[in-house]
Amino acid sequence: MVFEKRRSGILLHPTSLPSRYGIGDFGENARMFIDILEKSGQTLWQILPLCPIGSGNSPYQSTSAFAGNILLISLDDLVKYGFLKTEDLGEIPVFDTKRVDYEAVKNYKLPLLKLAYTRFQKTQSKAFASYCEENAYWLEDYALFTALKAHFQKERKTNTKDFESFAKDTEPFLTQAQQKMYFETACWNTFPIPLRKRNAQSLKKWKKTLSDAIQEEMFYQYLFDIQWQALKTYANAKDVHIIGDAPIFVAYDSADVWANQNLFQLDSKGFPKSVAGVPPDYFSAEGQLWGNPLYDWNVHQKTDFVWWVNRIKKALQDTDYLRIDHFRGFESYWSVPFGAENAIGGKWKKGPQMALFDALQKALGDLPLIAEDLGIITEEVHQLRQAVGLPGMCILQFAFGNDKNNAYLPHMCQKNRIMYSGTHDNDTSKGWYQNATEAEKDHYRRYMNVSGENISWDFIRLAFISPAIFAIVPLQDVLQLDSAYRMNIPGVATGNWEFRFVWDMWQQSDIEGLRYLSELFGRYTKKDCLCDATKLC
Repeated sequence: MVFEKRRSGILLHPTSLPSRYGIGDFGENARMFIDILEKSGQTLWQILPLCPIGSGNSPYQSTSAFAGNILLISLDDLVKYGFLKTEDLGEIPVFDTKRVDYEAVKNYKLPLLKLAYTRFQKTQSKAFASYCEENAYWLEDYALFTALKAHFQKERKTNTKDFESFAKDTEPFLTQAQQKMYFETACWNTFPIPLRKRNAQSLKKWKKTLSDAIQEEMFYQYLFDIQWQALKTYANAKDVHIIGDAPIFVAYDSADVWANQNLFQLDSKGFPKSVAGVPPDYFSAEGQLWGNPLYDWNVHQKTDFVWWVNRIKKALQDTDYLRIDHFRGFESYWSVPFGAENAIGGKWKKGPQMALFDALQKALGDLPLIAEDLGIITEEVHQLRQAVGLPGMCILQFAFGNDKNNAYLPHMCQKNRIMYSGTHDNDTSKGWYQNATEAEKDHYRRYMNVSGENISWDFIRLAFISPAIFAIVPLQDVLQLDSAYRMNIPGVATGNWEFRFVWDMWQQSDIEGLRYLSELFGRYTKKDCLCDATKLC
């Protein structure tokens, strides 16, 4: 069994870590965070997808399900490698310490990464060559895709002659605003037709034309990989295990869709026939229109799900456990006609069900996967999760109200579950309480026999005491932060994924409290002196 020991941990994306460069990275502050997890008795670190960010800076709308977000590369570690010099860092801008300003970060970090590549070109690296060879099954397409987008984006700033043809071709189903967005961002469906259709001669020509840019993108992924693997090794040595996150769907404008068009429900022009979303629920009265292209599961099954096998295999090289976002979509998925304004008019359609997981288990063995089974969950979804043997999720913020036997309440929670106070899509626990109904507040207070003055730590205690095999709490709850510090508001296009904290927010009592609760409720058994655990460094 891959889930056999009671554990607890913290949900925090690396972008949220302190750093003088405007965004968290894989450097010294990440190692310090792991040290604090160890001292706090926490053996799990849950992150969001590590892939490149997409629309709205979301890691759930990425240009690749395989690549890494190069903004997470540590500049300080590049100095240690010799790819940068201290003086190259120049006068570091004054970044906001509580929010990530992604454009400001890109403007500062990307030229430095390019400088590192320039220096790297003068070296001969067998390790880099080996990395490229081992990852060729996704890396070559991703690097070419990224280089092509950069080339056409630059070209279209001064030359828009191809726009008229694209606009005429897409006029029946795209608005003028959508046409402009697709064209200016150089979405792959605006590439010249031979490239769009992946004509062999066209691919060969562009690989030669953009060879240096392609190598540059591969180098960035190499840096990402060696830094992340070193950090994961550091965490594992301290008995801290990484829980990753894999969105079920991929972005339309991604290397995955461009390179594997037959695996998706696309029309003859390459546009989605239908897109992903969810019907009206707790988060939105109109549902959520995600807009991702949907898989052609019949084609996937004919290939023995090789794309999915490769995807999960790669993800499990980067993590110890993997949360599968929107697990219910494997049983049935919400299909919304392309071009719809919201998700209300969608329909449920059958997914691959057990066939996918049989293929994954055959190829990869025991699957350390976590099923995100929130939202509208049918008995068929429960049966699929149980048949695969995956733990599901419980959310304390959804537990309170009128139902005294709500499935998410600790006394109703089963062992084969992961208990959360809240996820990246929820408000902070403090924010939840401030905005909860009187019935929810009253139920929570009576359930714990408390006054409601310390909701954040009350929820941490409830999560840790539950029968659930794992208990995870967002760092915002440990730090008792309110709604201003939440990570994401579903359905809101801007202002998300920006949360950061500074070390001054940590109190030694937070470390003591986490370790005390983990030991008390059997989630941590190491018998080190608690006095030593209070030291931050």
